[in-house]
Amino acid sequence: MFAVIDCNNFFVSCEKAFNPALEGRAVVVLSNNDGCVVSRSQEAKDMGIKMGMPAYQLAEQMGLKVGEDVVAFSSNYRLYGDMSRRVMTVLAEIVPSMEIYSIDECFASFKGVSVEQIAAKAAEIVYKVRKYTGIPVCVGVAPTKTLAKVANWYAKRYKGYNGYCIIDSEEKRLKAIGKLEIGEVWGIGRRYSKFLKGEGVNTALDFTQKSAWWVKKNMGIVGLRTQMELGGQPVAQLDVREEKKSITTSRSFGEMVSSLEELQSAVSSFASACAGKLRQQGSAAGCITVYILTNFFREDLPRYYNSITIKLPEASDSTFVLVEEALKGLKQIYRKGYLYKKAGVIVGEIVPCNAVQQNLFEHKDNGKLKSLNNVLDSVNARYGRDVLKIAVQGGLAEEGADKWVMKRTWLSGNYTTDIKDIIEIKA
Repeated sequence: MFAVIDCNNFFVSCEKAFNPALEGRAVVVLSNNDGCVVSRSQEAKDMGIKMGMPAYQLAEQMGLKVGEDVVAFSSNYRLYGDMSRRVMTVLAEIVPSMEIYSIDECFASFKGVSVEQIAAKAAEIVYKVRKYTGIPVCVGVAPTKTLAKVANWYAKRYKGYNGYCIIDSEEKRLKAIGKLEIGEVWGIGRRYSKFLKGEGVNTALDFTQKSAWWVKKNMGIVGLRTQMELGGQPVAQLDVREEKKSITTSRSFGEMVSSLEELQSAVSSFASACAGKLRQQGSAAGCITVYILTNFFREDLPRYYNSITIKLPEASDSTFVLVEEALKGLKQIYRKGYLYKKAGVIVGEIVPCNAVQQNLFEHKDNGKLKSLNNVLDSVNARYGRDVLKIAVQGGLAEEGADKWVMKRTWLSGNYTTDIKDIIEIKA
């Protein structure tokens, strides 16, 4: 049996966990640069606020006053990332094995857990995660990953399930997929949903009744696997590998930038973040990609996009090496006369640090670099991210020293990672 554990309204729930006054209020979290709604409380959903709605429409189209009718928060990824880590740590102590699927969701295996114990285990997950982290979760359990997602969908929408739904019989499977609209099926996107409805396939049950030949012809092998899983035949297995095949750090800028110096500050910060993530998982990257682009929505401005991939002489996890190579790449693709809206850094060809192929012609002092990186990590872990960094990264992001730093008007505190933001209790 597989389980899907999904945090409810995760970004909003993280904010509510540290601010009880938000209970019962309409709360939204906005995307980068306070652009669009990316998370909503149930109260916000009930008001008609849609996912992806531009923030300005809250006032212009819905007549809502931010701070009064609805509480808005800028995305606080440091807080959400740490809360995600806490949730996953709790889950790891309960389930035999798990696959982290996203920041707020994971698959788990109930292998070795008897049918009689599954309900108790699911209830334990709902209770302990909420108690230890303050984050509400829902659990869906079924013989396949896709059916587990179906069960989770019901657990989220019907309070009578008490946070968990289990599909453990043929009768329950048929009932669950018979009532599920085809567009809600995991792996069926908007385009396929429209196509299937045009073919008379309105529910997940309708989809399972199509011939395998028809499904493969029109939707390929991925569609066929989805059909098999909805039928109760497990195809997708648990992927418990934690190492990422590539790591990306990118941002849309708070203000468009034009100078090479401003882009160097942004790109070096992104490369530094990638290096830190590599060291966290004990890996090294064999190549690094840098890209920059203008605002393609501004038809009144000249447009430009370019990227470059640099093969490293020797796979590395060093901030100093990756920043140096990223800046080399940036200089090659930078063009004057453009206003840049976004940049990003991707590290790939990731290998374990203990499996790096040495290069006879590379003369960097790896021992010294390792010591410097250890100092960076230890100081930043103790005093806060980017307290110690390379000079080219520019001023502190929190102080808005650089134009490329994201606009975050309603940013909450880093309650779990920064001593300056520790919660004060007034008794």
